[in-house]
Amino acid sequence: MNFRSLDLNLLRVFDEIMAERNITRAAANLAMTQPAVSNALKRLRETLGDELVTRSGYGVSPTPQALILWPAIRQALASLQEALTPAEFEARTACRSFILAMADATATLLIPPLINSIQTQAPGISLRVLPLTTRDPRKLIEAGEIDLAIGYFPAALAALTAQTMQSNTPERFAQQRLYESDYVCVMRRDHALAHLPLSLEVYCAANHLLVSFSGRPYGFVDEALSAINRHRRIVLTVNQFYTAGRVVASSDLLTVLPRHFLESTGMQQALIVRELPIQVSRVHVDMLWHRRQQTKPDHVWLRNAVANAALKAFSHKTETVKP
Repeated sequence: MNFRSLDLNLLRVFDEIMAERNITRAAANLAMTQPAVSNALKRLRETLGDELVTRSGYGVSPTPQALILWPAIRQALASLQEALTPAEFEARTACRSFILAMADATATLLIPPLINSIQTQAPGISLRVLPLTTRDPRKLIEAGEIDLAIGYFPAALAALTAQTMQSNTPERFAQQRLYESDYVCVMRRDHALAHLPLSLEVYCAANHLLVSFSGRPYGFVDEALSAINRHRRIVLTVNQFYTAGRVVASSDLLTVLPRHFLESTGMQQALIVRELPIQVSRVHVDMLWHRRQQTKPDHVWLRNAVANAALKAFSHKTETVKP
């Protein structure tokens, strides 16, 4: 391929098709006709010697080569746009949207103070909050599908640290700790175990509900139990903490929830909290983002707004528990 003869506009078309996985929607986003987008795709296919996408249902599916090329092309286009766009960002007059991914327990805590700040300080800013479905959101961030991931990512952060130390090169991702909490055992207030000592034997003999973002019926509590040759029976697996609280409030199942989440559920009167009879790691909730967004004024503003929302949320919680 002769790079000097490549029409860079074709890369914009390719990026939009990969993002939408649909040629019609890509054409609408680019303000082009569908035949024009199809023609551009044909030219790029001829230039790169690969089909890039194939028809699949109502859209298209990328080829392996397209999946390899897309992250580099998207990052190059983003860098070019950043270089050509003025660096100023005025929150009060800005008009743009950010995409965040977080679990419902995190959203319940952060979104109320965050949206209050946005409405008063940046009324033109809008947010899309997507459910977090993984403990490692780096692929979503790399592909530009989300601007910021907020959650508990122990394995991802450990991998970033190890990779940086081994390669001695800056990592592609950055993070900031927002707050810490711990996990507790939760059951309905009139549960048969509510006022009995919750020993390890009693805990393992009970029926359990697991919150799993991926749907895998095995969590960090099960890993801790396996390490001491114990196990528990998981009767139900759901992907939301709020759903878990509602189910446990009206059943004989036990579940494990972040302690800081309980006040936000509005179900405190129906639930009772017990300390877990096994040692598990504390909850470390972090923001995770791509370093290509590190110094962009709008993204710096977003991260500061989220960090301030966390401070306000925990300040409120501290006030509510004062005697």
